[in-house]
Parts: sequence; C-alpha cells; structure tokens
Amino acid sequence: MNGMRRLWAGFGLAALCGALVLIAAHQVEGPPAYRETLYVFGTLVEIEIRGEDRDTARTASAAVGRLLQELHSDWHAWRPGGALHAVNTAIAQGRTVQVDERLAELLQEGRRLSCASGGHFNPAIGGLVGLWGFHADTPPQGAPPGPDAIAALVAADPRMTDLRLEGHRIGSVNPAVRLDLGGYAKGAALDLAAAELRAHGIADAVLNAGGDVNVLGTHSQRPWRVAIRDPFAWGVVGAIALRPGEVLYTSGNYERYLDHDSERFAHIIDPRTGYPVREIVSVSVLDSSGIRADAAATALSVAGRTGWPDVAASMGITAVLMITDTGRLMATPAMLARLEPAGDSLPGPVELIKLPARGTALSCGNGRDNPPRY
Repeated sequence: MNGMRRLWAGFGLAALCGALVLIAAHQVEGPPAYRETLYVFGTLVEIEIRGEDRDTARTASAAVGRLLQELHSDWHAWRPGGALHAVNTAIAQGRTVQVDERLAELLQEGRRLSCASGGHFNPAIGGLVGLWGFHADTPPQGAPPGPDAIAALVAADPRMTDLRLEGHRIGSVNPAVRLDLGGYAKGAALDLAAAELRAHGIADAVLNAGGDVNVLGTHSQRPWRVAIRDPFAWGVVGAIALRPGEVLYTSGNYERYLDHDSERFAHIIDPRTGYPVREIVSVSVLDSSGIRADAAATALSVAGRTGWPDVAASMGITAVLMITDTGRLMATPAMLARLEPAGDSLPGPVELIKLPARGTALSCGNGRDNPPRY
C-alpha cells in the first residue's frame, strides 16, 4: 500500500491531468480519429470521434461544443445573466421564475436523486459552496469560513424538496435554498452531448470531461479502456473496458480544494455539517447514466466509509470503487469484476463490499429523519 499512502504530492497539477484518463498506450490502428478540446464547466472536455469522415465528425463536434457552452452559461449558479442565477435570485426574493424545459427537467431529476440519496447529494446548498469559495472556476484563497457562518447556513436547512416545481415555474418554500448544480451538471451535460452525437449519426465516440467519461460504441473494434487515477500518486489504480453506452465518473477531494496553514479542505461539502468531506479521497462509479453516476459519486463521498452501501443501493448504483484517506480500497462485486490492474496488480488489497438489497428509499432529508417538505 506504500504507493497509495504517499502524501499529496503534485496535486496542483493533478486536476489538469484528469483528461489523461484514456489509456493511450493500448490504442491500436483503426479508422482515423477526430478530436476537439473545449473548456467548459471548469474543466477540459475532450471529444474523440472514430470511424467518420472529417466533415461529419467536425459538424457533430461543433454542435456538441455549442450545446456545452450554452449549458455552461445557463447552468452556472454564480454568473449573472444565466438561467440558474435568475432562479437563485428569484428564490432569495420569494418569487417564482419561468425556466426552459431543459432546466426544469434537470431540477426535477436533481430533486429525485437527492431524495434517493437520503439528502447526501444536495444541490440546494449553494450558500455553503459559495461560503467556502468553491463557486468560482479558480481555487479559493484565504482562510476557511468561521464556524458561526457555517452553522447558520446548516440551520437554515436548504433541501431540494424545498423547491416548488410547477411546470416550468420554479420557486422555493425556503429562501435559504441556493442551487449549485456542480455535483451533477457535468454528468447531465455529457448525457445531452452524447445524445447530440447520436443525433448526428455518430456511432463511436468518447466524451471525457476531466476524467469523467461517457462512451458511444467502441474504439476501433474494441472497447474504450479507461483508467481510474491513483489519488495519492502519479499513476492509476486500475482500468475498466467500457461497454457501449457506459459511463465512468470519479469524485475526488484532490481535484478542487482550499489550502490554508498546511490544511486541505476539499470541495465536497457534507450538507449535514457544512464542512468538507475528509475521510473519503476518491469514489468511482460505473453506470449507464452520467447524471446518476455524477450525483452518486458525490453522495457516496458524503455518506462515508460506513454509510455509502445503503446510499448506493437506494440510488440504484451497483459498481463502486471507494478509496479512503488511509488508502483503504473498497469495491462492490460488480466493480471488482470489471476492474483490471494497470500493471501486475492493483496498488493494494481490495475489500469487497456487498450492497444491501434495494428496498425502501432513504429519507429525502439531509441524512436526518425529518419528513420532506413539498
């Protein structure tokens, strides 16, 4: 486990290297690839299309680029002029606001995912996100917020079930709700981008947003092979050969953080406490839905090393790899069956965690037993 226990060396560059998730060393000869790189949602998004003539691929890639830029503008919680910023302004003023169908559906799905997670995934805590400085595209600077300010926002208890969703009109019964969709917007955007590629007749492609990957079809008659990065050292934990239509999303506390007086505060905030998650370093989710995998990776990080199996089962997630701050590796049987060592072996022993049977959904509250408010 020595490789997994190395301290946080080089993490300032690690976030920039998330796009290296595709294992180039295993690429083989095949049809020519068309590649584009964009910067949206605070990360690099790589589009690779295989088996198409250049004009078709370029047209499809340009359409995806326009879509992602539009979504980035509309779904940015903190940028004036965007649709989500208008929603947050209306909520703070006790008003409702009309939104387009795409944003209305995104918020409805966010509420459903939040309920399924028992509130561990909670896009309504944008106030806490802003308080910690994780609302900007650049890393936060300075001291962490004071405990009184954190406690006040936690006591306000913003939840996704506070939203009033009436058709395309959005409001909230709780003015403390501040929506920040960073926990699942990237997954939703890549799902829409994949649909856009299919609409242009693209059969084989990969969308890679800082290490979160959606695939279409295959890579030159073989699966797209994607690595899960070792969060403690340069290198990878293992690799997965993705089947057509699958996604692989990883949430880690090494990607965005606040450094102050030699202490690191991760960008994933526990809505129950108002403080960043500490004990979980990385969660990878293999699924067929980017939006669900993205939300689940956040929810499982918040649920922690003992609570995550119940949350995964409630959210309908079966394939999970979790790495704790001590280097402990935990995986579900579905994930372990797909995880291939990048070298001779995995970087340490893997504890097999069987998920409970999927039964009654967890409470819609923030990990508490309070009834939901509609």
